[in-house]
Amino acid sequence: MDYKAYFLEVKNWFEKIKLYTQSKRYDYEELEDSLKRMDFFINSIKEDEITENETISLQTLVKDINELLREGEKIEENSRQMVIPIGQHNLPPLPYNYNALEPHISNEIMKLHHDKHHQSYVDGLNRAEKMMQKARETNDFSMLKHWEREASFHGSGHYLHTLFWESMCPKGGGEPKGALMRQINRDFGNYNAFKKHFSEAAKQVEGSGWAILVWSPRPRRLEILQSEKHNNLTQWDTIPLLPLDVWEHAYYLQYKNNRGEYVDKWWNIVKWPAVEDRFGKAQKLQWKPV
Repeated sequence: MDYKAYFLEVKNWFEKIKLYTQSKRYDYEELEDSLKRMDFFINSIKEDEITENETISLQTLVKDINELLREGEKIEENSRQMVIPIGQHNLPPLPYNYNALEPHISNEIMKLHHDKHHQSYVDGLNRAEKMMQKARETNDFSMLKHWEREASFHGSGHYLHTLFWESMCPKGGGEPKGALMRQINRDFGNYNAFKKHFSEAAKQVEGSGWAILVWSPRPRRLEILQSEKHNNLTQWDTIPLLPLDVWEHAYYLQYKNNRGEYVDKWWNIVKWPAVEDRFGKAQKLQWKPV
């Protein structure tokens, strides 16, 4: 084997690979590390004195990078598939049957709440996104304030409802476990104090809105927020973990004007494993404390 010829071939190939990965802008740490190792190794070799062992090492690095490139392509393809084009949001299916949360939330409420109310937020968000796209294309921003407001209201309604459905399940309730429970004890004193605070926040939302347990990456603690409608009184820089919908359409057919009873019974269907999983991911995001 002509070691020098192989080295020059690899060196030329690697220059093309670097340009390719720069154009793709891969966010793949393992691939970046392998590229750095290859770059360092190539620069350390004297092409007129390349040895068999160095050639074998080059072959191994080439194989590793090719495998990581294929993996990077799969990651990028999955990311592309996860992108939602402008104005093409869809109503997510309920993760259970309409009657699955009875007796705490009735079949009739779930059907109306999901199929009618949530669908209206999806439709409103899609319409707002398309109208803002049209404004960019026509350079006519005369109605931008309206469509920005619509996107905020309907988008928040869509995303909060999606999380709301995921945060409930039949035979739920109980208490959280693991890291989430430790964080609740740290930030609220104990679980009962947290539950009381959250319940009172939900019961005292003025008009229609939500109570939401959030992770705040800057002070690095859990907080409980109220949100009027879907998007008023919220706090930027936080990640919602557990939302409770206290709009009248979420409970009135069953509980009439007794929001408090609805809130108290809702704890029986909280899906804590889903909240714990979301907290585990959110907790990794930590900003500089200010």
